[in-house]
Amino acid sequence: MRTASNKIDESPWERARMEQIVRADIAAFGAGRAEMANAIVEQSGMRVRPERNRGRSAGINPSGRFEPVSRHVFDDGWNSLEELPPFKTEVQVERPRTIITRNESPDISFDRSINPYRGCEHGCVYCFARPTHAYMGLSAGLDFEAKLFAKPDAAKLLDRELSKADYQPRTIAIGTNTDPYQPIEKTHRIMREILEVLEARNHPVGIVTKSALVTRDVDILSRMAARGLAKVAFSVTTLDRTLARTMEPRAATPPRRLEAMRILAEAGIPVSVMVAPVVPGLNDAEIERILDAAYAAGAREAGYIILRLPLEVSPIFKDWLLRHYPDRYRHVMSLVRSMRDGKDYDSEWGKRMKGSGPYAWQIGRRFEIAARRLGFNAERRPLRTDLFVAPAKVGEQLVLL
Repeated sequence: MRTASNKIDESPWERARMEQIVRADIAAFGAGRAEMANAIVEQSGMRVRPERNRGRSAGINPSGRFEPVSRHVFDDGWNSLEELPPFKTEVQVERPRTIITRNESPDISFDRSINPYRGCEHGCVYCFARPTHAYMGLSAGLDFEAKLFAKPDAAKLLDRELSKADYQPRTIAIGTNTDPYQPIEKTHRIMREILEVLEARNHPVGIVTKSALVTRDVDILSRMAARGLAKVAFSVTTLDRTLARTMEPRAATPPRRLEAMRILAEAGIPVSVMVAPVVPGLNDAEIERILDAAYAAGAREAGYIILRLPLEVSPIFKDWLLRHYPDRYRHVMSLVRSMRDGKDYDSEWGKRMKGSGPYAWQIGRRFEIAARRLGFNAERRPLRTDLFVAPAKVGEQLVLL
C-alpha cells in the first residue's frame, strides 16, 4: 500500500484494497469532496457493517501487513452478510519470556517499559500502537480493539528480571503502548500484581492511562508516592463527550478522568495531564480548556503530543474521519500534512511528537503560554531509584534458613 506518508509491504491483494483509501483521499480534495470519498470506500467493500462494529472506532479491518493473503467480505448471493456476528472482545493468553521492554529512543524520557496487554479495548482510533498487531498476524483495525492478549505471568517475570545481578533501577513506564487499565484489567488484575512487585522492591513507576480504573490501586500508589516512587499521567484528548465517544469509544469519559485525577491527587499521588493527541482542526481549540480542567483536578505537570499516523493508522484514521466528520476532512488532513512536511506522518526523532512548521509552532506556543499561566511544570520531581531492594536469590534464601 502507498499512502501520502508511508509504504507498507503488503500482499498484492491487500495493497489493491488499501489503494481505495488513497483514491478516497484524492477525491476528498477534489470536486467530489467527502461524498465521493465515502462512496469510494463503501464500494471497495472494506467497511464493516455498523451493526458489527458497534462501540468500536475502527470501521475497517484490513489484513495484517505481513500476511500473504487478504480476506474480503462480500455478498455471495445468499444475502448472508446480515448473519455475520459483531466483533466481540476475545482475550488470549500470551506467555513471553521477558516482560521489560527496552528502548534507546532519544525523544522519550524513559528507557524501559512494561505492557501487561497486547491490543487495547479502549479502541482509540488514533492509537499509534495499532500496527503492532500485525506481528500477531492480526489487523490493526478492529482486531486491535477486539482480539486482545493478556500476560498473566507478567509479575513473576518482572520479579525475576529485577533479581538479576546487573540490573540497574530506572523508572519503568507502563501504559505508553496500550492502556494497562483497559476494561479487561478488571478481571485479569495483571497491573495490580505488577504494582505489588514494584512496591515490594521500592522500584519507581510512571503510569499513563485514560481509565478511571486506576483509582482501584490508589492504596498501593499512595504508599509508593509517599516514598517518591510513583506518578500517574492521564491522557485527555477532549472534553467533548460526543467527540470522545466516537474517537475513543471504550475509554473513560472526560469527566471520569478528571474525577480520577482528583482522587489520586488528594491521595498524594503526583498527577500530570497529557493533551494527546492534538488533532488539528478537531480538538486543538480545547488545549487551554483541558489544561484549566486538569489543573483544577489536581494535575501539576503537563505535556502534549501531535497526532501521529504511522503505517496502518493513517488509513484507519482517515476512514474514521470520513465517516464521522466528512465536512472537516480536507481541513484536518491539510493541517496534519502542514506539520509533517506534506505527509501523513514523519517518524524522524525530534519531529514525530511535536511536528514542524508554522501550525505546529503555534500549537506549541499556545500550550506553553497556557501551562505557564496556570503554574504547570513549575517543579518536576524525578522518581527515586536509591531505595531499590533487589529480590533475594534462591541461594541467599537457603543461607538464611
